Amino acid sequence: MFRKMRRFKQELQQDEIERILRDNTSGVLAVIDTDGYPYSVPLSYVYSNGKIYFHSAKSGHKIDAIKNCKKATFCIIDKDDVQPEKYTTFYKSVIAFGNVEIVEDSAETLYAIKELGEKYYPNHDKELQAEIEKFKSAFLIIRLDIEHVTGKQAIELV
Repeated sequence: MFRKMRRFKQELQQDEIERILRDNTSGVLAVIDTDGYPYSVPLSYVYSNGKIYFHSAKSGHKIDAIKNCKKATFCIIDKDDVQPEKYTTFYKSVIAFGNVEIVEDSAETLYAIKELGEKYYPNHDKELQAEIEKFKSAFLIIRLDIEHVTGKQAIELV
């Protein structure tokens, strides 16, 4: 179902893929909108328990697309070091493929909100809890259930 990487020597090992998923702060979610066009949007995220979580407004282009088609990809660029004198770029990136869902379960929603909060505002439990209480009715959480993930780097980094 998923293609093997053509330049397999450049494929990242699973531990490096996990590091990139865990340590980065943004990526681009790509979905198919209701007119059949690809729609991609940059998002903050958290990677937890093998899943990727995003927060979102409750309506809009992204939500309509998710309701239209569950298949999605999420791309994270970890390194983008342009080498003009070598006519190349030293890069590392990861793409996760899977199904995206709007989280309906309140316990999972709260879990994801806390994970996101801890990632972007670490060690501020009291302030984070106050923000969650203040805005919890406005939260919408989206989860990408990863079916396949791959990572690639420039041949110069191998």
